[in-house]
Amino acid sequence: MFDNLTDRLGSALNKLRGQGRLSEENIKETMREVRMALLEADVALPVVRSFIEQVKEKALGEEVLKSLTPGQVLIKIVNDELVKVMGEANERLNLAAQPPAVVLMAGLQGSGKTTSVAKLARWLQQTQKKSVMVVSCDVYRPAAIDQLRTLAAEVGADFFASTPEQKPSEIAAAALAQARRQFKDVLIVDTAGRLHVDEQMMGEIKQLHAGIKPVETLFVVDSMTGQDAANTAKAFNDALPLTGVVLTKTDGDARGGAALSIRQITGKPIKFLGVGEKSDALEPFHPERMASRILGMGDVLTLVEEVHRKVDHGKAEQLAKKLQAGKGFDLSDFRDQMEQMARMGGMSSLMDKLPGMGEIPDHVKGQVNDKEIHRTIAIINSMTPQERRFPGIIKGARKRRIALGSGTQVQEINKLLKQFAQMQKMMKRMKGSGGIAKMMRSLKGRMGGAGGMPPGGFPF
Repeated sequence: MFDNLTDRLGSALNKLRGQGRLSEENIKETMREVRMALLEADVALPVVRSFIEQVKEKALGEEVLKSLTPGQVLIKIVNDELVKVMGEANERLNLAAQPPAVVLMAGLQGSGKTTSVAKLARWLQQTQKKSVMVVSCDVYRPAAIDQLRTLAAEVGADFFASTPEQKPSEIAAAALAQARRQFKDVLIVDTAGRLHVDEQMMGEIKQLHAGIKPVETLFVVDSMTGQDAANTAKAFNDALPLTGVVLTKTDGDARGGAALSIRQITGKPIKFLGVGEKSDALEPFHPERMASRILGMGDVLTLVEEVHRKVDHGKAEQLAKKLQAGKGFDLSDFRDQMEQMARMGGMSSLMDKLPGMGEIPDHVKGQVNDKEIHRTIAIINSMTPQERRFPGIIKGARKRRIALGSGTQVQEINKLLKQFAQMQKMMKRMKGSGGIAKMMRSLKGRMGGAGGMPPGGFPF
């Protein structure tokens, strides 16, 4: 998300770095470019106007005009205003209620609401250590109830069964009673979506809300709809006392206008971002981290949290001990590293969160190809255990068999083996004291190796 906006803002603000001082003229010119960048990102016009006025007013202050580093000062002002527009700080779910705390999910059809219910259930269980029950009150969409049943089983949440013949309010009341009997911490209620906001939908969800009195009413909206997402959220907020927003499909939206518009238009905070299709692809929304990402300064805190949550630390420790003991790094270890990286969202996700990525040329970024990770895993999975341990035995006939089994070409097998040989050399340097430091020195300045994978370039 925000790829286009990051590029445009970076280009506009970089022009000031060569300037001796800020002046009304160069501020005006820069703000014109920033305004265009925000409009192209599909940010709502009232939000753009307010943002530009605030930045201009602060940039023309006496302290700023006298600054010796105008570019840095203006970036700081833009960063602070971005944070302010998106909501200052992360607003956590308020689950301080007598269990079960009820979370009601509302939204239009196709916004990713049912998937978000499952993602939220998983997030609450894994990070907040809550016991969760989910229920579907969508009696209109074919297979909606079965979809939630399947997703609940996938994430390990209890599922309360319902049928299309029941009334939504009756389903919710029965689920709440069952959650109390089973001493559940949280009950998440999925509601019916429509293709557009209508009176029948609003009347039904108001009745549902009054019956179960949720502590959180979250509006799920597709970020791909841009500023329309903010307008739809406002329509729901006028009918329901929303407590927050879940912005979905942010991995597919390069503009990001919804994230910058929703708080200003609705007054409600974005609480979560859906960042992919998998059940663990849900992130709490931190405005200050997102502002940093928009300005190309990375998001190291989220990256550290992802590593802590998604990396198999047992395997990482085993590999470290194996290398310290001088035992060889084999293709099974290599595959484990690729799988860890895939769980982290791949190279493009990692690059998005690392500082300074905005300075890397586009042709280098273009070499990063997450398909390469999955292709590598498929190739190694097509090898025998002996071949993974002793890749030197992989010759002509074996290469053809592996290529056939993995749906690849022999040339790709050759490329992988060459890449792996480079990595083995690097891993040998990790043996003994100071090994990691030596390896990092050897990696310094190297970026974007063969096939889009950095040579030995993974973070674990």
